[in-house]
Amino acid sequence: MSFELLQPPINIGDEISLKSFEMIHAEAIDYEGFHKFSADEQAIVERLIHTTTCFDQVIDNMFFTPNSITKLKSLLERKAKLIVDTNMIRAGLSKFYLDKYENEVICYVNEPEVFEMAKVNKTTRSYAAVQLAIEKFKDEPLVLACGNAPTFIYAAINALIEKKINLDNVVLLLFPVGFVNVVESKAYGKKFLEEFNADGMILEGRYGASTMIVASIHAAYKLIKDYDTEFGKYNGK
Repeated sequence: MSFELLQPPINIGDEISLKSFEMIHAEAIDYEGFHKFSADEQAIVERLIHTTTCFDQVIDNMFFTPNSITKLKSLLERKAKLIVDTNMIRAGLSKFYLDKYENEVICYVNEPEVFEMAKVNKTTRSYAAVQLAIEKFKDEPLVLACGNAPTFIYAAINALIEKKINLDNVVLLLFPVGFVNVVESKAYGKKFLEEFNADGMILEGRYGASTMIVASIHAAYKLIKDYDTEFGKYNGK
């Protein structure tokens, strides 16, 4: 038998993480578009690349409002509700950080009331779920995070406007993936952010994923503390 059993060259979790971000930063700085981002934006971008291994798709399509990361960090520290479109996001988020900052994850897509609302109003369950969640938590800080269902974006924006929600208490993370309504929903989200001077981040185009929502929120949690103390050279600084 000629097959030789091997061990990983790096086999310690922290060392793998550190090496990954060193490699990502070393490659990212060769992209002209990477340098348009602030240091905090680069930290988000690098974590998205870490999650996907995709440099061009992230660097070329990532949109931040000027205050988006500051707002996201602030809302997380103020015990914001995380209203999400999939339970996959809930499962992926760190219990340590959720407990530390007292952020409750809200996903109503499987609630009986949402099934009925969607049936009566002829919408997707994602549309109905975010409407219900915003109505219930309209007076609290909100992180509205979409990683899969673009109808979530339409519902969220429409509810924010119709219910006259204080946008100082809201940030939107818009990363749906797919074909139907995806590009259009992100364009609607960007227009909303610009016209209402609201805060958020969008991965434009068809690309996206619930895992990218998780990555963005984790990056924000790490930016709240001194990420250099945890990851050494998290974003090459």
